[in-house]
Amino acid sequence: MEKQKNKDMPRFFTSKQVTLHKTNRTRQFVSKKNMQGINFIAIDFETATGKRASICEAGICVVRNGNIVENRSWLVRPQGNTYSYWNMQIHGIRPKDTANSPEFPEIWAKICEYLKDIPVLVAHNAAFDIGCIRHSLEFYGMEKPDITYYCSLRAARRLYNFSCNSLDYLCDQFKIPYGHHHRAGDDAEMCARLFLKELKDAGELGNIGNCGGKL
Repeated sequence: MEKQKNKDMPRFFTSKQVTLHKTNRTRQFVSKKNMQGINFIAIDFETATGKRASICEAGICVVRNGNIVENRSWLVRPQGNTYSYWNMQIHGIRPKDTANSPEFPEIWAKICEYLKDIPVLVAHNAAFDIGCIRHSLEFYGMEKPDITYYCSLRAARRLYNFSCNSLDYLCDQFKIPYGHHHRAGDDAEMCARLFLKELKDAGELGNIGNCGGKL
C-alpha cells in the first residue's frame, strides 16, 4: 500500500518516520535509536554591526542520517569592513581579521553547494540568522532560494521548561560539548547537536513541526 504523504512533514524526514494509526491520522515519529533520513544544515552568523547584512563570519554543521559529517566556517568581509565596538566585544572578530576575506556573495555560493543536496537549515534563534540571510541577499541583489528552516530555540521553548533557553545554557544542561561560543563554526555545531537531541526528545514530530518556516 502506498504510504500517505503528509504535506506538513519536515523535508529532512524520510517516509520511514511516518506511521499510520488506526484513526487514519498521519502522525510522525522520530526513533530514539534510528536517525536514518535526518538531514539538515545547522547555520550560524556573526555580524560586524547591528545591521543584519553585516555578516563577518559564517559557520555550518552538516548532518546526514543523524550524524555530524562536516563543520566549516568562513570569515566574511562586511560592507566597508566596518565594525561596532559592542559586536567586537561579543565575538572578538576585528577589522584586521576580515580585511582580505571574501564578501558575502562568495561565501553564500559555497553554502549553497551544500543546500543543493540538503535544502534545510536549522539555527538557534533563527529570526536572527535567517534575517541575516534575507537582508544580505537583498543588500547584494541576490535571488532567494527555496529553503526550509527550523529554529532550535523555539523547539526548546516548546519541549523543555527552562528559565533560560540560550544556546550555551542548553548545551550546559544537556552536557553538549562546545568550543568558542559566539564563533560561527562552533555555534553551528552546538546548534546541530542540540537540535538532534530535541528531535529525539520530541518523539512525535508534531511537537516541533511548526518551529520554522520558509526562507
